[in-house]
Amino acid sequence: MRIKSTVLDDRLHAYLMRVGIRETPAQEALRAETATMRFGGMQIAPEQGAFMQFLVRLTGARRYLEVGVFTGYSSLAVALALPADGRITALDLSAEYTDIARRYWAEAGVADRIDLRLGPALDSLAALERDGAADSFDIAFIDADKSNYDGYYEAALRLVRPGGTILIDNVLWGGAVADPAADDEDTRAIRALNEKLHRDPRIDCSILPISDGLTLARRRS
Repeated sequence: MRIKSTVLDDRLHAYLMRVGIRETPAQEALRAETATMRFGGMQIAPEQGAFMQFLVRLTGARRYLEVGVFTGYSSLAVALALPADGRITALDLSAEYTDIARRYWAEAGVADRIDLRLGPALDSLAALERDGAADSFDIAFIDADKSNYDGYYEAALRLVRPGGTILIDNVLWGGAVADPAADDEDTRAIRALNEKLHRDPRIDCSILPISDGLTLARRRS
């Protein structure tokens, strides 16, 4: 018998939400507000946020880099899991969406842990390197425009410390990566990066079928 990941129907997902996730009121409110927005589906799933919190606590991470903030659920989840001296560097292009994030960061009492930098993420990543941040982050999370995923990955690989972890979101892309008929730019970019990471000797790599697919890439020493 071939063992595969369990498919979550609505009933099983509701069960998972009830017993597998611990959200603060700020997280619940942010998730509810984002769900009413036109592009609300870009928000990470709450079970993914819970996993990221667990990973932060498990590894003792203190420095976290986020490429793609949207309305701030992932950064809020991580900020709540960081120790008091932990810090997030969060990169995004949109003041409109991140203004929502700022509101909930403040409500949750973690705004002082988050350094939000607005502008093209590749430029912001290059600036971090110029400022001496290479090899300094414990975890990096990539969840932004898919056409630049490879560039974000390469920059993150230089910025995380040896033994640090890069998380990459949407790597299963609703199943399109395995559909030969899907040939749009975003699908090609994700597909190419998945193949690259599968062969990359600089990392240890695993793809989790959580939400829309989450890659864990550990930078080898």
